[in-house]
Amino acid sequence: MILIAAGWILLLLTGGGFALDRVLTTAITQNFDDQLEYVLTALIVSAEIGPQGEVFNNRELADQRFLEPNSGLYYQISAPGQEPYPSRSLWDRRLAYGSAHNDLGIHAYDSDQFVDPTTDNPERLRIVERDATLPGSKVRWRFQVAQNREGLDAQIKVLRKTLVRSFALLGFGLIVMAALQTFYGLWPLRKVREEIARMRAGKSRQIERPMPIEVAPMVEELNGLIAHNERQAEEARRHAGNLAHALKTPLTVIMNAATANADDLGETVVREARTMRRQVDHHLARARAVGRRGSAHSRADVWPSLESVERAVGVLYRHVRIDTDGPKDLQVHVERQDLDEMLGNLIENAAKYGGGSVFVTVSKHSGFVEFLIEDDGVGIPEEQRIRIFDRGVRLDSGKPGTGLGMAIVRDVAEIYEGTVSLEESEDLGGLLVRLRLPAAN
Repeated sequence: MILIAAGWILLLLTGGGFALDRVLTTAITQNFDDQLEYVLTALIVSAEIGPQGEVFNNRELADQRFLEPNSGLYYQISAPGQEPYPSRSLWDRRLAYGSAHNDLGIHAYDSDQFVDPTTDNPERLRIVERDATLPGSKVRWRFQVAQNREGLDAQIKVLRKTLVRSFALLGFGLIVMAALQTFYGLWPLRKVREEIARMRAGKSRQIERPMPIEVAPMVEELNGLIAHNERQAEEARRHAGNLAHALKTPLTVIMNAATANADDLGETVVREARTMRRQVDHHLARARAVGRRGSAHSRADVWPSLESVERAVGVLYRHVRIDTDGPKDLQVHVERQDLDEMLGNLIENAAKYGGGSVFVTVSKHSGFVEFLIEDDGVGIPEEQRIRIFDRGVRLDSGKPGTGLGMAIVRDVAEIYEGTVSLEESEDLGGLLVRLRLPAAN
């Protein structure tokens, strides 16, 4: 951040300094040219034509430097085929002029046609010139006023030195301020890093120190993430304990039967193995749901999942009619696999234990998507509706099943902060299952 800020500051100050230098240099040069133009106008006004057609000044210009040889301020009046009329300051030198172009307006330019007699270096001149036709003459005369650029260049040099120093100081100050702003602006992140180090060392469970308002939302989200991970770890430990406890009894039964060389050892092993398999399936389904849970990322379209389950159940129970109704654009904060598993268990149960008709209604209420699965079976007595969610409970043992379907639906729904309940269907007379899941749209 500091390097990027420094780069931009240097780039902008360089561009701004260059532009300001051009503006001020142009202004100083224009002021210099305006003074020469004033002298040029006075020279034109004082010029007259003599009896022989020669040009001369009817009065000397006021500046004394025109009378001093090599003074650095010169004028000259020239024309093709005519003898030039120079200022005394030119002495034996003459200003060059070209007759190939006409200067009807003021023309200013630089020239190094003279050599400074004191240093043998080129004497840089600033020249302004203009062509004019004097009364009584048909000749176009060129009037030139030249001045040594030494004073002008000295002013520009002082100006540029001042600009460079000022902009260098300004750039240094801005870079220091950007560095301080970055350093102190990111200082709270160092505090966050220290708090995370304390958590890694086991000295705290979350960030407890008060933080500036700029990073407070990040700290809150971080604490929420830590709490979420702790809950998941606790759920994993609890699942492992529950699974170990659930498998302990069947294993004890098998071990005792094997030790006693019981006659029904084979039947005992098969029976207890089924029990262990149901427990493993249940805990695996719950563990998968916990691992996939994430309200910010989990998202599933309701209608494609419902249609997929309807087709699968329709193949298994061809005599059952399944009707669906509801909006087609609803989404839930649930993984698609878990949504398929919950709807599959509920609709399959309705088809298995109903009388041949299943009606599924989907709607949205108060931030939840509600699924109503109704059948025309005999229903479930109210006093037994709670027991049906217990693992391994089956009210009708005459039909195949593990007794884990409703328990899995309840556990997975609770993982996603949803609910499932059993009621009596008013339209079909059988069981009504009300499943509510968080809406995603």
